[in-house]
Amino acid sequence: MSTAETESPSMLIDKRITELADWRGDMLARLRALIKQADPDVTEEWKWRGVPVWEHDGILCTGETYKSVVKMTFAKGASLDDPAGLFNSSLEGNTRRAIDFREGEAIDEDALKALIRAAVALNQISRAKKKK
Repeated sequence: MSTAETESPSMLIDKRITELADWRGDMLARLRALIKQADPDVTEEWKWRGVPVWEHDGILCTGETYKSVVKMTFAKGASLDDPAGLFNSSLEGNTRRAIDFREGEAIDEDALKALIRAAVALNQISRAKKKK
């Protein structure tokens, strides 16, 4: 078995944060903490060859790290109200929306947690409709 098969998704996310060893690791750790604060019942997954994914009744968001941004992509972001205007990337699609965080940028924690809670609610509504 490979290491990825024996380590939990949470352990793999911990490892990614440590391996980054720069502002991106710090940002990913902060975003992860905010996701867990917004939704204590969130589960962590590791998909698509190394992408942290947070789920609750379906995918909420991913945390991808690139050279100059940490990208938080909301699976159903196009269906979410974003009164604080957090979405600043992947705006042209019909489904997803993303927030690119750059080094030194502040996070509007309250607005981000509200967006996460809205994503959870949308997933729960979608799941309830599928059960009917």
